[in-house]
Parts: sequence; structure tokens; C-alpha cells
Amino acid sequence: MAALTPSAFLNAFQALRIRASTPLRQSQTPIVRSSRTSEAANRIQYVRAFSTTSPVLGTWLEPSLNRKKKMAKGRPRVATGGSTKGTTVIWGDYGLRMIDHHRRISAKQLKMAEDTIKVRLRGEKYRLYKRKCCNVGVYVSGNEVSKSFAPGERWNGVLTFFQMRMGKGKGSFDHWATRMAVSQVLFEIRGRIHEQIVRDAFRLAGNKLPGQWEFVKKGDAPVVGITRLDGVTLEDLKRPRRQTSPAELLQASAPGTFTDAGITSDASRSP
Repeated sequence: MAALTPSAFLNAFQALRIRASTPLRQSQTPIVRSSRTSEAANRIQYVRAFSTTSPVLGTWLEPSLNRKKKMAKGRPRVATGGSTKGTTVIWGDYGLRMIDHHRRISAKQLKMAEDTIKVRLRGEKYRLYKRKCCNVGVYVSGNEVSKSFAPGERWNGVLTFFQMRMGKGKGSFDHWATRMAVSQVLFEIRGRIHEQIVRDAFRLAGNKLPGQWEFVKKGDAPVVGITRLDGVTLEDLKRPRRQTSPAELLQASAPGTFTDAGITSDASRSP
């Protein structure tokens, strides 16, 4: 075995020595990397990456739906089975409900009604709830004017139009709308505000909207169609209106007797 020199022992002890700077450097390195990663993530969050698809955004007046995909005109929901969904105030204290007839309301009319309420209630502490959203696209196909005027030419009062073909699928997108069924609540309000002020705000909003509207409170009776369930239950509405007389009363009132074919009187039996 070869003899070990003092320099060899010194090198061996230096290799086994524990350095205090090594764990500090290792603990500081991942912290710096994580901070750099978070900064890069924040930058990417506010920068929209290149994409050929439209951003997925939407509000209650303009949904995130494809405008190029045609939609059926459709009809508002009719509660034929006795449903009272959407006819009562749920989140707020007061509401605005339509009472005349179902229809389709455009997003422009809804926005105008919302702005009217906000202007009337300016300075008040409240929260406005919207019970409906625009999810129906309206497509219009009208006649286009084919008359073109040259520079300096005056209009003679006669316009010619293109002849539009028959069939569907030829219209272009016009606006967003919502289907409003009869007796449904459109707006609700909750807050530290007087009832008369809310009544006035809803009155002004109803003037901007098509149809007839009424002011309702939380706890009012629900409505089935145009019938309020105030003292009336769904079982009463489902019962037949015409009361059928019992067989005993009909037999006692008639002089004849009942058979499968009908009533046989005593006069018919006599020769």
C-alpha cells in the first residue's frame, strides 16, 4: 500500500468539509426562478395570443354566440302545464312584470330601459337584477336600392329595387333579442330606497319598452298565464269548470229509466 502524504490528507479533509454557503445558494435559486415565472405569467395574461377564433366574451345584451349561424325565429314559452316560473320576485324587493302579451324585445330596447332606471335612481343605494338575457339573433333580409347617382345628378323621386328570391337563409344579422313570455318579471331592485321612487323608475322604464307592464312586490302571488294564484290553487284551475250532475239526480228528475242506449220514458213503452 502506498504511503499517504500530508497533502493527500489535506485534500481529503477539504472535500469532506461542510460549506455553509451551499444550502443558501440552493434555497435562493428556486425563489428567483418562481418570481420570474410569475412575472412571465402576468405578462401572458394581459396579452392575447394569436388565434383565428373570436374571444369568448358576452354580456346580458350581447352573448358569445356565432352570428353567422342562423337561428330560428321561434316563439316565447307558453306555460300550458301550469308553470309559474319567472312570474314572481326572487332576488329583489320590487319588480317589473309584463301583463299583456308575449313578444320579442330587442337589446336596444332593454338597454334603453336600463339606462332610464339608472338615471332616475342616480345617487341611490340599490342593486338592479336582470331576469332576461339576449340570446336570440334576428336576421333581416330587405330589398336593396339599385339606383346609383352620378356626381351632380339629382334624385328624380323614383327608386328601383332588386327582386328578392324566396326561401330562408338569405338574411344578414341585424340585432340581438330575447323572447319575453307573458307575466314574466324583467327587472328587480333591492336596496335602501323608497317604494315610490322605484315605482316611478319602473314607470319610466315601462314607457320605453313595448307592451304593458305592472309593478310587483316580493311575496305577491304567482301567475299562470294571465290568472293570478291569489286564493286559487293549481288544482282548482285544472278542475273542469262545468259541474256534471250525479246520476241519481238525473234519474230522479226524468220520468223514464236509464239504459245503455239512453233514457227510456214511460210514454215510449206504451203501444
